Amino acid sequence: MLILSFIIICQVNCNAQPLTKADSLIEFSKKFIGVKYKYATANPKKGFDCSGFVNYVFTYFNIQVPRSSKLYYDFGKSIKLDSCKAGDVLLFEKPGHVGIVVKNINDSLLFIHASSDKRHGGVKISNFNNFNNYKNRFVKAIRVF
Repeated sequence: MLILSFIIICQVNCNAQPLTKADSLIEFSKKFIGVKYKYATANPKKGFDCSGFVNYVFTYFNIQVPRSSKLYYDFGKSIKLDSCKAGDVLLFEKPGHVGIVVKNINDSLLFIHASSDKRHGGVKISNFNNFNNYKNRFVKAIRVF
């Protein structure tokens, strides 16, 4: 009976694909959904601003990224918006803002970010294609790794 249980467990679990670095990064970032927005902060117990959140997530994986959204203008490799994939960074202007791409499938370019929205702020996932505000402020997409 014990051998049969092991075989069944192995058949179910042994076929699972290992998480990629991007998958791990996205799963880690989702743990902070709901953490409040707090300007100039990068601490999950106190809150995040947008670049503090992105910096905190990437730093956890020993990937260096800027701490300020302004520094993303000259950072990383610029890529076309339609070729974004999980783990890429989106840069916006007026005011400066950054977020991490969660997935990009068809008309769903989802990104996770620390929003300063007065009513619905904090770490959340937004669909780029559903908000003209983001489309109008978009500067570039950045491949970090």
